[in-house]
Amino acid sequence: VLSMLFLLIYLIMVVGNLGMILIICLDPQLHTTMYFFLTQLSFLDLSYSSVITPKTLHNLLTSTKSISFLGCFTQLYLFVLFVAAECFLLSSMAYDRYVAICSPLHYPVIMSTRLCGALLSGSYVIEFMDSSINVLCLRRLNFCNSIAIHHFYCDTPALLALSWSDTHDFEIMLFIVAGSTLVLSLSTISASYLSILSTILEINSTAGKKKAFSTCASHLLGVTIFYSTMIFTYLKLKRSCSLGRDQVASVFYTIVIPMLNPLIYSLRNKEVKNAALRTV
Repeated sequence: VLSMLFLLIYLIMVVGNLGMILIICLDPQLHTTMYFFLTQLSFLDLSYSSVITPKTLHNLLTSTKSISFLGCFTQLYLFVLFVAAECFLLSSMAYDRYVAICSPLHYPVIMSTRLCGALLSGSYVIEFMDSSINVLCLRRLNFCNSIAIHHFYCDTPALLALSWSDTHDFEIMLFIVAGSTLVLSLSTISASYLSILSTILEINSTAGKKKAFSTCASHLLGVTIFYSTMIFTYLKLKRSCSLGRDQVASVFYTIVIPMLNPLIYSLRNKEVKNAALRTV
């Protein structure tokens, strides 16, 4: 039953994110900065969920629940890379909404193709370094006392629980790296939305306020769901297996959220729905 549920969610996620990418690419009216970021968000959701879910389904459906040492660290590396890149992508999307609402006349100049490319490539470079440091530090630990990972994928807390090495320094480093990523991206998002809120409150017409709020509602909902589960899971200093509530949170942001994002951004967006009808 669980495997069928996960399979259904995964198929909806694949169809939703690939559909979002195809609709935006095929419709010239959606070739704007906002939808460029949406295609990247769909790509990241599709990528990090595909790193985890197929292997999870395989483990649920077979008696052989194993993964190689190289496969485990590859899974961890790619997962950290894509998820952390999504943090910075969400902050870039918040900045895009800030410019669109607070400086609409200068929007085409500020949000140029060069700036969008720089924001995207910069997020990948930073997280390439972070994920490399994370995996290289884990490789230096000893994993001789147990080979059973108490999780449905290779996550950092679950691997730390297997090591009999002193992991205190690594946990501090992990907390700093993960905390810096979350704080930097959340600070950008918070500053952007505070400025947006201030601008919206200055709008006299009710219709204008409603339009401005609708522009940000989908992104704000996606940010809230994504960051709440990430903070709950990772910003804790402890050495324990990822059981109970931590695993539930992990299921949510590795399998459920990538399915919800295309639904959130498409169902609340008339331009995407109209583009889908034109494409069909």
